[in-house]
Amino acid sequence: MRKHWGKSLVGLGVTVVALWWALRGEDLGKIWQQMRQGDMWLLTAAVAVATAGFVVRAMRWKLLLAPVKADTGFRARFAAVAIGFMGNNVLPLRAGEFLRPYAFSRMEPVSVSAAFGSLVVERFLDSVVLALLLVVPALTPGFPAAGLLSSDFGAMILRGTLALVLVFLLTLVAMAVWPQGFVRLADRMASRLLPRSLARPMVDALTAFLDSVALLRSPRLLVLSLIWSLGLWLFQGLSYWLGMLAFGIHTGVISAWFTQAVVAFGVAAPSAPGFVGTFHAAAKFALSDVYSVPPAKALAFAFGYWAGGWFPITLIGLYYAWRLGLSFGDVGGAEERVEASIEREREEDPVAAAPPAERGGR
Repeated sequence: MRKHWGKSLVGLGVTVVALWWALRGEDLGKIWQQMRQGDMWLLTAAVAVATAGFVVRAMRWKLLLAPVKADTGFRARFAAVAIGFMGNNVLPLRAGEFLRPYAFSRMEPVSVSAAFGSLVVERFLDSVVLALLLVVPALTPGFPAAGLLSSDFGAMILRGTLALVLVFLLTLVAMAVWPQGFVRLADRMASRLLPRSLARPMVDALTAFLDSVALLRSPRLLVLSLIWSLGLWLFQGLSYWLGMLAFGIHTGVISAWFTQAVVAFGVAAPSAPGFVGTFHAAAKFALSDVYSVPPAKALAFAFGYWAGGWFPITLIGLYYAWRLGLSFGDVGGAEERVEASIEREREEDPVAAAPPAERGGR
């Protein structure tokens, strides 16, 4: 419990710093005026597209769950997605990432570890696509920071990002083909370089990740999953574009995809519930620092779009949590429940419980 409070305080600190950075030197009255002048119809359309994106997520999830259970129901998948994002919006430490597989396992005969593993793969695929959405706009002729990226330092960043995307893709394929080799190598290195109290949890986490990646050993599933992930984020980016238009930001749809990618990586940092601060600072950086949008407009979009998108999925998630009979204890203790379930399932599986070096191919 003390560890969780410590993490929560770190997240709160990051939120305070991010909000300070985003709002420093800005006229709050001017930001509020820009928000009041926004087109509510366009903002409503943006929120509708963003909310529909959760439907697309539930559809994609069927593909990632197919090796575990091919016929999962759409309603269960959508309910779990909504519950998970509701958890992220109202609880610290991104608790929704654990709440989602826990809720899903109560609606479908899928183990918590299998459901959680599919989300690990999902996040990895999302990272690949979002890295592409950072790089591709930077290569377009109209990218406003092209001069910066052509400098020695900027070119180094661009080449490094391109290399990172390639490494992500190659690593995903390699780990899917050779998972046990990765575990054995990591086990040897961790045992030599780290104390056992740190080495064992790290190797266990890597094992869970590699077991999850093994879900995508099928080249067909891997390609389809990447296509679905690209389609999801391109579709989701349209909501950013509509939201930007609502506040008079006419920098084009490519800038919306770029902004979405910056925000997605920005909110990966620990923060208060709902990504307060990290969302706003990342959006301001992408729009004002890169695309030269006036800060008041950029922040009006950040606060307006964030608030508009927060309510629908939170209310939908609360509804499904109520229908499922989840208590506040279930919601707040989802991480501990998932960890306990995964540990229990491993203890029941003698192969999974064996030390990595002693395991054979599975």
